[in-house]
Amino acid sequence: MITRRALLAGGGSLALGRPGQAGPAAVDTSLAALAAAKGLVFGSAAASYELRDGDFAALLPRQVAQVASEYEMNRKILEPRPGAHDFSGLDKLFAFASRNGLSLRGTPLVWYAVNPPWLSDALAAKRDPRLMTGHIDRVMRRYRLRSVDVVNEAIAPDGNGLRPSLWLGAFGPSYVDMAFHAARAADPSALLVYNDWGCEQGAAHNDRFRAATLRFLDGLLARRVPVDALGLQGHLAAFGPHVDQRKLSAFLQEIEARGLQLLVSELDVEDSGGPSDAAARDRAVADEARRFLDVVLDSRATRSLLTWGLSDRYLDPPDDWKLKLAGWKGRKLPYDRGLTRKPLWEAIAASLAARRVAY
Repeated sequence: MITRRALLAGGGSLALGRPGQAGPAAVDTSLAALAAAKGLVFGSAAASYELRDGDFAALLPRQVAQVASEYEMNRKILEPRPGAHDFSGLDKLFAFASRNGLSLRGTPLVWYAVNPPWLSDALAAKRDPRLMTGHIDRVMRRYRLRSVDVVNEAIAPDGNGLRPSLWLGAFGPSYVDMAFHAARAADPSALLVYNDWGCEQGAAHNDRFRAATLRFLDGLLARRVPVDALGLQGHLAAFGPHVDQRKLSAFLQEIEARGLQLLVSELDVEDSGGPSDAAARDRAVADEARRFLDVVLDSRATRSLLTWGLSDRYLDPPDDWKLKLAGWKGRKLPYDRGLTRKPLWEAIAASLAARRVAY
């Protein structure tokens, strides 16, 4: 797919080289540097176990300016039993980031999923807000986070109200407000984010979800809840429903009009359902990413771009036994399992180079 951004980037001075090969920019240019030149932060989710691979641990700080917690901030990990906290994985990840001069992004503080079993029982026995706000306070005072997903995926996928959860059951819709106020009290300087998915593609249910997201954000703002930004997860599909650039652009204009910042928080491009040929899948992944980034990076609301992992090395196989038996290996991140950059890296780099707005 040839886009306006591709044409603009082609006329610039940045030489990206061919995918998978060391072009003129391969040594000296990083995605973090390209983003910083346009007033953006580029980052990636990571996990502490990945840092045991020396080649990956060397690559990560060369390419990113920010590290996000992939799974080690989930409540089930941090507090498997009441009052028994395990910060070991998160401490290792964030210590690595700090040693390498990388800013920290946390996700999530409050989520309907990945909670320890004891928490539902505790909330049923006593609807004590401290079961939520105490956790928020503890995490945010332990780590100096540049940004944090205070509440993750609270809106029902069909756009009809809030998603059922242990938090909604215990406190009603006010749990969202409570969470953000607790986060602001714990750290007045952190960027407080509401994070969700479903706004990127163009189907009717995406239309409903975009409208529901705007209503949800309007309610928070009207009640003076301290939400600073929307996290647009950016989970895309190379061979599934595509990004609708017109609808997405109109939605981002609404976000900007509300004075909110925008973070692309979890970018990846699912490639299941495509051909077995890796090169063809890589091209389709890159094309879909460009279709998305062409719009998102044109928005003045956008402040950062994070991928949901940097290398395919750490991907689990798709949850499909036939694909597992066939040895299917997903290719949805910027680097392959051997840490060679792929067309997705090139697509992100070209989109960053072509960004017209900077701060």
